[in-house]
Amino acid sequence: MGQPGGAALARLRGSLVPLVTPFRSGEIDVRALDDLIEFQISGGSHGLGVTGTTGEPSSLNYDEREFMIAHAMERIRGRVPLVAGTGSANFEETLRLTRFAAQRGADAVLVITPYYVRPNQENLYQYFRAIAEAVPETPVILYNIPGRAAVQVDPPTIGRLRRDVPNIVGVKHSVKDIDVVSQTFVHAGRDFLVYCGMETLTYPMLTLGGAGHISATGMVAPREIADLYNLAAAGRWDEARDLHYRMLELNDILFIEVNPVPLKTALAIMGLCEREWRLPLGPMLPANEAKLREALGRYGITEDSGRAAIGVSA
Repeated sequence: MGQPGGAALARLRGSLVPLVTPFRSGEIDVRALDDLIEFQISGGSHGLGVTGTTGEPSSLNYDEREFMIAHAMERIRGRVPLVAGTGSANFEETLRLTRFAAQRGADAVLVITPYYVRPNQENLYQYFRAIAEAVPETPVILYNIPGRAAVQVDPPTIGRLRRDVPNIVGVKHSVKDIDVVSQTFVHAGRDFLVYCGMETLTYPMLTLGGAGHISATGMVAPREIADLYNLAAAGRWDEARDLHYRMLELNDILFIEVNPVPLKTALAIMGLCEREWRLPLGPMLPANEAKLREALGRYGITEDSGRAAIGVSA
């Protein structure tokens, strides 16, 4: 079995921003997708992801998910790494998408915990092992999000997978229990790539040794979310902490309703995509959208003159 090299893993650190899937008249809006990719790269994001939770994968058919991966790879042209979200609740579909992403040269795949069925830890071990062994040359990042999957991948299971399957290189933890993060390092090793998927915990996870964050907030504030990692990596912890506190309100408001509804609303206000989702998702409640607009104004995101008040040049 192959094992991803150190150079490949070194690229998978920092702010790996999960892209929304932009729609126009019910179809994927390719022009908006290209604009979003360029906005992220010019904003300093260290990497990008597609068809993860933020990309509404459950509303996409298989061909659309393949298209998102292939088109993003072509557009990015290796400028930053691409992490392809290939997980679903169906094993065969996950396997097929994972192989597709590997064949297209994705820098890593992000595989969500199977949702709804609530498998036990042994089931999870066998599931992730089978998928990772099907793409031995491609780094696999586990996606632990118990709030949506209704089951957690426990740290001992993560450690077992890391020991037994060399290309399982990291985990995205969307959990509020910081002990889970510490125990992951205990069981999987301090060099395991642990990413924060809980926006308000990006700074605390970095202090524990996190490899970075996969943060939806980076979609609207790429420079600031990248700077949070840059400052930490440079040992400028006080400045990183200050930026963490400055970003808290924006992190919270972007989750006032389920992701990516507020996020797409913000991007539409910014002129970067249409205000469009697929059912069962739909527009924000008016009162919540008003709060979002107010916050975007306070952060200067909708006013060029105010953006310097948030960012730190690292």
